[in-house]
Amino acid sequence: VQLQASGGGLVQAGGSLRLSCAASGRTASNYIMGWFRQAPGKEREFVASISWSGSSAYYADSVKGRFTISRDNAKNTVYLQMNSLKPEDTAVYYCGRPTSWGASPPSHVDIWGQGTLVTVSS
Repeated sequence: VQLQASGGGLVQAGGSLRLSCAASGRTASNYIMGWFRQAPGKEREFVASISWSGSSAYYADSVKGRFTISRDNAKNTVYLQMNSLKPEDTAVYYCGRPTSWGASPPSHVDIWGQGTLVTVSS
């Protein structure tokens, strides 16, 4: 499976962006999928994950209530809708395939997509 993230950009605080992660090469519909982010000078961290069916999701406390993860298995794509963005959300966002459920540490991800940069201005 190859993962391709897109949708990053520059947005003002309070604005919204939607990130997409398209899987190719093999279906990702049987797997947990997740979003992670890495801010400048910081370690990569968990943001959100979604079950293979899309019926369950898990969020980091810092984004709960503002971000929504979803998936369209027919399109082999996972989304991250980000609302009420804050400057501290500025980071490179990565999609990945965690091998465990919950707030998976990056070490539990076996496949990564390339990152997409999100910059939130104040």
